[in-house]
Amino acid sequence: MPRPRPLPPALGARFTVRDAAAAGVNRGRLHRADLHRPFHGVRSTGEGVLDEDDDPFQRQRAERRIRALEYAPRLKSDQFLSHESAIALYGGPLPLVIAEGEPVDGRSLPVHVSTRGTGPLVRAVGVQGHRIRADAAGLRHRSIVAVSPAIAWAQMGAWDLTDLVALGDYFCRAHRAGPGRKDVGKAPWSTIAELHATIANGRRVGIARLREAVELIREDSWSPRESMLRCRIVLAGLPEPFLNHDVYDQQGRFLGCVDLAYPHLKVAIEYQGTLHHERYAADVERIAALRAAGWTVIEVTSTLFHRPDELISRIRSALGA
Repeated sequence: MPRPRPLPPALGARFTVRDAAAAGVNRGRLHRADLHRPFHGVRSTGEGVLDEDDDPFQRQRAERRIRALEYAPRLKSDQFLSHESAIALYGGPLPLVIAEGEPVDGRSLPVHVSTRGTGPLVRAVGVQGHRIRADAAGLRHRSIVAVSPAIAWAQMGAWDLTDLVALGDYFCRAHRAGPGRKDVGKAPWSTIAELHATIANGRRVGIARLREAVELIREDSWSPRESMLRCRIVLAGLPEPFLNHDVYDQQGRFLGCVDLAYPHLKVAIEYQGTLHHERYAADVERIAALRAAGWTVIEVTSTLFHRPDELISRIRSALGA
C-alpha cells in the first residue's frame, strides 16, 4: 500500500473532519491508519507520545493534556477546557487517580469542558460538561481556549486542602532572582489577589475549603511536595518556614538554596525526591556544607513524608518547640 499523502501543514496535529475537507483532504485520506479518531469528527496524527520513564504524576497529567488537546478542535466559541483538563494544559499539579492500586491512563479520564452562559452543555462520550458564568474569563494558551488559571483553581473545591494549596502555589509562583534560579522575572499564571476575587464571585463547590486554602498559598514554592510539606508543618501548629531560602557562610560564600528554612535557628528542611546520580551527589555535598556551617538539616524522604507524626516530631525537636 502506498504511503499516505502528507496532510496540509496548516491543519496541525489535531483537526476536525470539516476543516480537513475545507483544506482539500478527501474522505479516503481521513480513513487511513496513520490518523486516530479520538472523538467524533476529529482526527489526530498521534503526536505527543509519552516517555516511559516519566513519573506517574507527570505521565498522567501529560495523558490528560493529550486527551484535552484532542477534543479542542471541537470547542465552540462559548466553550472552554476547564477543571482538570485546563490544569493539565497549564502544567499544574494534579492528584494521581488510582484504580486497583495502579495509576490509571489519563486518556481514559473525562475531558472537562465548560460552557459559558446559557448555551447547551457538551454531551459526548468521554467528555464531562459544566456551566460557568457568562462573565467568566477565558485564556488562550497556545491557540487553545481554557478557563483562566484562577477559575480552574476555584473549580477544584472538592479537592483536599493540601492539593488546592499546591495548585495555587504553582499558579502564583513569583520567579525571583537568586543564584542558579531559572526563568527569573517570568510572570505567574495568576496571583493570590485573583484567586481571592474569583472565589468571591459567585457560588462555588467547597467554598469553605477554597477560602482556607487561599490563605495558605505562597509565591515562592517550587514543587507540589514542598507545598504539601509546608502545609503539614503549619497545620500542625509549628511556625511557618521560609521558602527556598538562600544560605551563605560567614565569608559570603553561597552554600545552597534550601526548600524550607528557619534561618534564625539554622534549621533547614529538604524534601528528597527521586534523584539522578549527578543530582544526588550534588545534594550530598550541599547538605554537608550546610551542616559544616552549623545548620541542622532534616531530610524528608517519601517514607518520612507519609509518617506525619514522626516528621512533625523531628521538626519540633529541631526547633526546640
